[in-house]
Amino acid sequence: MLAFKQEMFQSRIILPSGEAVERPIEIRTNPITGRTCRITYSRGEEREPGAEALPEPPPFAHDTASCPFCQAQLAARTPRLVSELWPSGRMIRGSSTLFPNLFPYGRYSAVSLFDDRHFVEIGTADLQSYADSFLNCRDYLLRVLAHDPAAGFMAITQNHLPSAGGSLLHPHLQVQADRNPANHQRFLSTRAAEHRKKNGTRLFGDYLAMEKAAGLRWIGETGPWQWLAAFAPEGFFEIWGILPGVTSLRNASDDHWADLARGVMNTQKFYRSLGRNGYNLGLLVLEDGSDDLELRVVHTVRGNYAPWVRSDFTGFEVMLGDMATFAAPELTAERARLFWG
Repeated sequence: MLAFKQEMFQSRIILPSGEAVERPIEIRTNPITGRTCRITYSRGEEREPGAEALPEPPPFAHDTASCPFCQAQLAARTPRLVSELWPSGRMIRGSSTLFPNLFPYGRYSAVSLFDDRHFVEIGTADLQSYADSFLNCRDYLLRVLAHDPAAGFMAITQNHLPSAGGSLLHPHLQVQADRNPANHQRFLSTRAAEHRKKNGTRLFGDYLAMEKAAGLRWIGETGPWQWLAAFAPEGFFEIWGILPGVTSLRNASDDHWADLARGVMNTQKFYRSLGRNGYNLGLLVLEDGSDDLELRVVHTVRGNYAPWVRSDFTGFEVMLGDMATFAAPELTAERARLFWG
């Protein structure tokens, strides 16, 4: 059975003043993955240069002439899909244009643009353009499935600003489909199948029910999407959106994607209120006929893109494999609820 496992303890030190104090540390275990994270509450007292307020835009925020994703260069500088996927080469849905990634990560790798502005500060994108971009991703992935049914390991991701791994500033989503699962897809596929075989219910649906009963990390809803702060975050201010009962792109309606876009924008506005400008988004999909894994989108803040800003990953994350954050997920949920109205 799923459970919220947490352990609190104290680290005793002597301050420079000679005073003996105890610093609280909490270890939480992710009910989905079994991975642990550490909440080092005292780190919240540290000054974090560059994050006191939203940083200024990047120095190349107005460099539209050299951006291949801006309208003036788009047709000449971006690749086209092979004809068996889309005869006209680029998929257009509303204000979104989708085309293959020039530097693909897998067998089917594409880019879906949204918002025609070259630089869009976090939390300020056009909502309809975001929905159009998600729908374009959905349509592309369904075309891939029709063409290559074995390429059922799918993902939609976003890297906002270079601090989150973004190589181009112009707002876009990445979309991926492959016959070979990534590590997280492989793990979730096995975990979800084991859970359903044992309990007769779905993993994320049960997790969501447990979170709603607890109420501590619950944030709100956008349509049927359910939003909450992750119990054992693996990134700063990690927020999940779960679409209960929907396990396939084929069963997600246009309205579902519009509701997802609203939740994503709410999350970004919350991050903006924290003075953060970089973040990652990820939605993993298994189109392998298993019907076990409901749709879930994950958001995490990254270190700000600004001079002399501390990275969000330290030796603890990279070398020990535990996320070490400083904000309680319950506080994240409390602060984020303001943006769900």
